[in-house]
Amino acid sequence: MTASGDHRQQVISPDKAVVLDDWIVARGLYPPGQVRLSATIWFAGGSGAGTDHRGPVIMGSTMYDTSYLTKDGSGNATQKQVTRVGPGWQVYRTLDRSTYVTATQHRETEYSLHNDGTLYRRNVTYKNGVASRQITGWQSGYRGVKAMTLISQTATYDTFLMTLTSGKLYTARLPLAGGHIIPGVVKQVRNGTWQGFESLVSAPCGFDTLLLGIDRDTGSAYLYDVGHANGAATPIRMIGKMPGTYKDPVYFHFQGDTNEHPSGD
Repeated sequence: MTASGDHRQQVISPDKAVVLDDWIVARGLYPPGQVRLSATIWFAGGSGAGTDHRGPVIMGSTMYDTSYLTKDGSGNATQKQVTRVGPGWQVYRTLDRSTYVTATQHRETEYSLHNDGTLYRRNVTYKNGVASRQITGWQSGYRGVKAMTLISQTATYDTFLMTLTSGKLYTARLPLAGGHIIPGVVKQVRNGTWQGFESLVSAPCGFDTLLLGIDRDTGSAYLYDVGHANGAATPIRMIGKMPGTYKDPVYFHFQGDTNEHPSGD
């Protein structure tokens, strides 16, 4: 998300820290400088009417659902809708969405981290194209989390990678079933040095996960290859420092119409 309210997309090489492509997907979606959080933006299509994009953002204290079409690659969005969901979101400091699609299942699950350290899970459903949300669970104890990103999905749980203000790196495996208290399994991956990243963006790469850690204070970003999540035994390899400056207000993952995140952890 640029300061001008545009959606910008970068394609990064999985082998070395270079940007393969960089363009404006849609210009002027939001008022300049207003968006402070964005979940994953899901896209599908690519022929006929164009490519459909949709996902939620938070501007100030209010959440909005966004949808638009792009067709010619010019950055011009058509059929743009920014639909007000409601106020009260100023107390949340992270927002992400797990969209899990198979031949028999399509679920959308949102996660938001409250300022008091409680992680909330919501089920997202649609009726006549309008999204509705229902809280299905929560778990406390995440007060020290600085950034988080989805690294794994299955039909029954989602797994996030989290940095803490202390510099520690954790995974949190969050099941979808059960009561209102989420019986999440949290494991330490690294003991320090990760506190500089205000944003994490992840994408699947074979059986591993590409992880981009962004330090907006310095405008630096580092690319990592993260292997199978297994606590302190999780393999992490730094690919390199990305060229350029990373100081855009908000970073998020563009997810295609297939289930992109690796299954299991």
